[in-house]
Amino acid sequence: MSEQKRLIANRYELGNLIGRGGMADVYEGIDTRLSRTVAIKLLKSDLANDPSFEDRFRQEAQASARMAHPTIVRVYDAGEDIELDSRGNQVKHPFIVMEYVRGKLLRDILHERRLSIEEAVNYASGVLTALEFSHKAGVIHRDIKSANIMITENDQVKVMDFGIARAISDSSATMANTVGIMGTAQYFSPEQAKGENVDARTDLYSTGVLLYEMLAGRAPFKGESAVSIAYQHVSEAPDAPSTHNNLITAELDQVVLHALAKDRNDRYPSAEEFRDHLIA
Repeated sequence: MSEQKRLIANRYELGNLIGRGGMADVYEGIDTRLSRTVAIKLLKSDLANDPSFEDRFRQEAQASARMAHPTIVRVYDAGEDIELDSRGNQVKHPFIVMEYVRGKLLRDILHERRLSIEEAVNYASGVLTALEFSHKAGVIHRDIKSANIMITENDQVKVMDFGIARAISDSSATMANTVGIMGTAQYFSPEQAKGENVDARTDLYSTGVLLYEMLAGRAPFKGESAVSIAYQHVSEAPDAPSTHNNLITAELDQVVLHALAKDRNDRYPSAEEFRDHLIA
């Protein structure tokens, strides 16, 4: 059987590769039982037998399955597909079956064109609505960035990839204790950059970075390495977004810079309050 026609868990037909991530590949697929198009995330074969990555993959499924909301990509199923290799040994392929979203990554849209102020505010508001829901459910995303935001054909926001999310109740584990620092340096909060505990306000900082990027057409900090960018998140004050886009009002500048406060106690305390100030 060719890879295109491979059947996962005797139910999900694997189609074309549509995305690659650090620990998984994503395929378009068909749920043969329900005759619907789905997205199937498969753990990369070279990581499938690494318990730490396998645990993270299961964690993603469990966290995402709790996120039933229109602004969040739905998870339908998860499990392990078992195959026999040429020597007769069992090979595990953990998988997650997700809602197939027709649209574009926000990252790709930003590469194509500058957003209007209205678009930037609307997209950030959608992300904050998703985070309001997830935070109330006890889940921190930890990796908010343009590559994890889908914009549907109807111009709706869909947040995806809770792959490094952990329940807030388990957040005593610091970022420094994980296998490498997760996330993307451009969107790091100061506490992530320093390897400290994270909480819901970490997501709000990253959303502030995303909002800055959408408004200004560039990230608040640039550097030649992840370390240099992380240092700036900890130690440097960002320019106001209006420095790069004179259509941005002083009030909107203030909202963005409030979200980017170095001390999490100086940021908005919740996604709901951040959104309310943004759309006021």
